[in-house]
Amino acid sequence: MSDNQSMEEKEMNLTGHLSELRNRIIVTAIFFILFFIGGLVFSKDIYIFFQNDIPFKLTVISPGEIIWIHFTLAAVVAIVGTLPIFVLQVWLFVKPGLTQKEQKATIAYIPAVFFLFIGGLVFGYFMFIKLILPFLLSLNDGMFNQMFTVDKYFRFLLRVTLPFAVLFEVPVIAMFLTALGVLTPQFMRRTRKYAYFILVIISTIVTPPDFIVQLVVAVPLILLYEISINLAAFVYRKKQRKHEAFMSESES
Repeated sequence: MSDNQSMEEKEMNLTGHLSELRNRIIVTAIFFILFFIGGLVFSKDIYIFFQNDIPFKLTVISPGEIIWIHFTLAAVVAIVGTLPIFVLQVWLFVKPGLTQKEQKATIAYIPAVFFLFIGGLVFGYFMFIKLILPFLLSLNDGMFNQMFTVDKYFRFLLRVTLPFAVLFEVPVIAMFLTALGVLTPQFMRRTRKYAYFILVIISTIVTPPDFIVQLVVAVPLILLYEISINLAAFVYRKKQRKHEAFMSESES
């Protein structure tokens, strides 16, 4: 009987977890749809904002591109707006398995993830408008008639800015993995040269073949990695102090 009860309890727990996970996904999906609708409502204003930053008029060559730009801008708004909701739902899902101290410590990651993502988008957009796009336009030098389509321009813009938004999450990821014991600042220091190499490759991929531009992009990414090491070291020292305090209390 005890084995049957244990199996039933496990099945009930699994069913409860799946039900809660479904509810978290539904809540996130509802917010995504609401932000997406809001993005569609203001897509023209958002487009005008981006258009004002460039010295040329974008062109559409098919009706589908008009629909595509409205949906793309709405999707970006929905992703950015839903990100803190998504992180909050993940935190609420794992919250029962955390101690009270861990709950207080991890709740701070939610706004950090959002603001770092926004910071990465802003940085990537600034690099694109001030460095990458002027460099590419300078290569024309009156050789060609310029016609930039909405589809091609915004695909290229997103290809440049989104990697920065993801890379700006490195400090939070480093702190979180350090808190879990998966990552240590010592490991990050030992693999520093490999990380630098990867970051330089990324800066090369998202920027034109100009050494100065690539350097300007790579340096902030390397600084971001160094900040991640220091933040991971802070979390690691704090974790070590707690462990030492726990051990001393156990011995006494």
